[in-house]
Amino acid sequence: MNIKIQENKTGNWIEASIIDGTNIQLPNIQMDWRFNFAKHSKEKYAYSFALVTKLNPDTIQGCLIYKMQNNEEPYMAYLEIAPYNRGIEKEFLDIAGYLIAYACRLSFKLGKNYFKGWLAFDVLEEKKEDELKLMTIYSSKYGAKRFGKTTMIIEPVKGEELIREYLK
Repeated sequence: MNIKIQENKTGNWIEASIIDGTNIQLPNIQMDWRFNFAKHSKEKYAYSFALVTKLNPDTIQGCLIYKMQNNEEPYMAYLEIAPYNRGIEKEFLDIAGYLIAYACRLSFKLGKNYFKGWLAFDVLEEKKEDELKLMTIYSSKYGAKRFGKTTMIIEPVKGEELIREYLK
């Protein structure tokens, strides 16, 4: 899927794509990422995706592992932005937003029965305060709602809004 992402320093919009991660080298812990996407992409019912720019398609800006729980429930299993897209000096803005919107799009395509359009995910951090901070960001920025201790969901209406905002 072709998209445009914004450079942090210049404000310029850059051509980018969200691509299938099956045939590319996915990031891992040794590359300063928190998750081993190469390993998790091999799990049963896992689909991997990477956000890359057209100018530099070998550099992954963010990564997503999407699963279908019980073969019908859309689940965002792993989401991470590249280390160089974190903090004030990040290269590109809101890489997570594009990947979350893409996961929402998949939830409409792959979700079954009453799960169609719903997206669930868990927020698990080592420190409880980091977990709560991240949940607050998911809630305020992406409209996710807390469901239980660590699970969050994005409802179909909010998912459609995110799709329109990020994947137009």
